[in-house]
Amino acid sequence: MKKLASALVAVSAAGALLLAGCSSSDRGGNESSSAPSESGSAAAPAGFDAGASIGVSLPQKTSENWVLAEGLFNDGLTKAGFKPIVQFANGGVTEQQNQIQSMIENGVKVLIVGAIDGSQLGTQLKAAKDAGIYVIAYDRLLTNTEDVDLYIAFDNFQVGVLQGTALLDGLKAQKGDGPYNIELIAGSPDDANSKPFFEGAMSILQPKIDDGTLTVVSGQTTQEQVATQGWKAENAQKRMDTVLSGFYAGDTKLDGILSPNDTLARAALTSVAQAGKDVPVITGQDSEVESVKLIMEGTQYSTIYKDTRALVDENIATVQKLQKGEAPTVNDTTSYDNGIKVVPADLLTPKIVTKDNAAEVYKNDETLFPLTQG
Repeated sequence: MKKLASALVAVSAAGALLLAGCSSSDRGGNESSSAPSESGSAAAPAGFDAGASIGVSLPQKTSENWVLAEGLFNDGLTKAGFKPIVQFANGGVTEQQNQIQSMIENGVKVLIVGAIDGSQLGTQLKAAKDAGIYVIAYDRLLTNTEDVDLYIAFDNFQVGVLQGTALLDGLKAQKGDGPYNIELIAGSPDDANSKPFFEGAMSILQPKIDDGTLTVVSGQTTQEQVATQGWKAENAQKRMDTVLSGFYAGDTKLDGILSPNDTLARAALTSVAQAGKDVPVITGQDSEVESVKLIMEGTQYSTIYKDTRALVDENIATVQKLQKGEAPTVNDTTSYDNGIKVVPADLLTPKIVTKDNAAEVYKNDETLFPLTQG
C-alpha cells in the first residue's frame, strides 16, 4: 500500500490537469473493425479549392490527446495546403455552438467536430449542411441529427471489449483463481462514446457476472449507476470512496476495477490507497504518460493506445480526398446509429497495452517508448 500511495502522490500534480477523458459513438452492433480500408464510400462534395479553410471544433482541453490533436491539426492541415481554423470550446457547449457558427460564416469547406455533447449541435450542423459544408464527427459521434456525413474514430465498442478482456486476464494473472470482487466505472453520460465503451466491456464481463466468476459487491452494474459526470477525476474518486466505505469494510477484498480511461483509473487508485486496500487490477484508456508510468511500475494493469497522430492523419487524408471530389474511406456502414441515421464510419483499430507489450506497442511513439525502458 505504501508503494501505491507514493506512486499516486507522484502523479497527482500532473493528473489534476486531466479532469476528463478524450476517451470518447453510439454503436448499435457488436462487430469489431479493422484499420481503414477502401471497402465503402460516403457522399462526397464536388471538390473545392486546394487552399480552402477547414474548421476543427474541439471540446475542452481535458486530456493529453485533445491537446495533442490541436497541434497536429494545425500543422497537418497547413502542410497539406489548407487554412486551418482550430478551436477549443473550454467554456462549454454554448461556446462550441458559437465557434462552429463562426467557422460556417468564415466559409470553411469541411467541418471536423469533436463534440462536448454531440446531441446539442443540431442547429449549427444544419446551418453547415445548408452552406454546403461536409461534416465529420471526430472521435465522438454527433447524435440526433441527419447533418453529419462521416464518423472517423477508433472502434470504441472494441475498446470496451479489450478493456473487459484485459480485466479478466489481469485477475487471473495477479489474483489467482476466482471468484473475484470487482467494481465498474463508466464515462460521462453526455459523451456518446461512454455507451460503446461500457457495452463493449460488459459483453465480456456480464457472462462472468452471471456465472458467479465475478461479483460486483456494490450491486451497481448499469451504466447509469456507474457513470462519471464530465469524466471528472474528483467525481470518480468520490463515488469510489462511497463504494469502498459502504461495501468493502474489514477484510472484504476488491480484486478489480473496470475503468474506461486513465484519468479515472488514477482517481480510483487514489481512493483504494486511502482506504488501505490492496492494489486491484484496473483498466484504462488513452495511454496518458502518468498511467504508462504506473503500468510499468505494476500499479495500473492496462491502458488502450489510440494513436492521436493516426486519427488526425486519417481526418486530414479525408479532407484531401474531399478537396479532389473523391469519396472518403468507409469501412462500417451498419454500427453507428445516431438516433436519426446510421452514420458511415471510418474506424481505426485500438490496441491494448500492458507492461508485457508496452515497448512493442509504443516503439514508434517518441514520448511513450522511453517510459518502457526502465
